[in-house]
Amino acid sequence: MYNVLILIGLLGVSEHLMAQKPAETHHYAIDIAGARIGTMTATRQQLSANEVVYTQTSDVQVNFLVYKLTIYYKVISRLKSGQLMLATVEAHTNKGNYSSRTEWTGNHYEIKASQYKYDHKSIEARPIDFTIAMLYFSEPTGRQQVYAEYFGDYFILTPSRRPSYRAELVGHEDEYIYEKGRLVQIIKKNALKNFNVRLLD
Repeated sequence: MYNVLILIGLLGVSEHLMAQKPAETHHYAIDIAGARIGTMTATRQQLSANEVVYTQTSDVQVNFLVYKLTIYYKVISRLKSGQLMLATVEAHTNKGNYSSRTEWTGNHYEIKASQYKYDHKSIEARPIDFTIAMLYFSEPTGRQQVYAEYFGDYFILTPSRRPSYRAELVGHEDEYIYEKGRLVQIIKKNALKNFNVRLLD
């Protein structure tokens, strides 16, 4: 009995130490036409042995002669035992404020995305185990799709030789480029000019 209590105590200490593990953070610059217009930060925080939170924040300000854009958005995705439990997105722009939410209710997800010129509402029964926020920390080797918290829907992934991955959702296309397993660049396709997101650290 004494040995069992010691084992339980050690397991508790181990989980506590893991919860205290410092967050892993990556910083990115956002460029358009060679000019820096913003920053992006991605963070992974291990809360316990089976729970992790991914946070992504982006702050963009574009002020060209015929093109003005201000966007601040924050994505928070919480996974437990490898499954997405809750994802929230808050976006503040010069066009208004928007939000998205994906929540596991016990046997399905309630999904609602209300973004600029985009609305999506659905129910998803399949467990979600890989999201856009996770791309900043894990290369999607062998995966054919990734869940986009912002849109509340899946991007289809197509790999290439770089290695890079083209992510496509109707009307939207991004390219994620990796070097030795690290996400070093994202090319976000835009009708006017592509956005280039590049790793700083």
